[in-house]
Amino acid sequence: MPGSTRQADIDHDRSTPVIIVAGHITVTPEERESYLAGCAGVVRQARGTAGCLDFAISADLIDPQRINIFERWASRETLEAFRGSGPDDGQGQAILTMAVEDFVVADPGSA
Repeated sequence: MPGSTRQADIDHDRSTPVIIVAGHITVTPEERESYLAGCAGVVRQARGTAGCLDFAISADLIDPQRINIFERWASRETLEAFRGSGPDDGQGQAILTMAVEDFVVADPGSA
């Protein structure tokens, strides 16, 4: 629902660092829709996981091969606990390139 606030956002102490995972992967244009459909369960699982503040996997608007990744976690520990839930073998084989990095945001309340 647009503009809604998730419980995880309400519960997170804005004065503590958060972990941002951001970047993109590429797959063939023919495989992108099926790849994304296969990610729906992982997105649901992540969003229901303690410590997940946001989790999105989406098609790029201008590059037919690109899939954008964005995650926001309450701590390194919560991210690492979830990390074993990455792409399955079939999805992993579909990935042509990957450029995804983790960032620690020390002051998430600053603009």
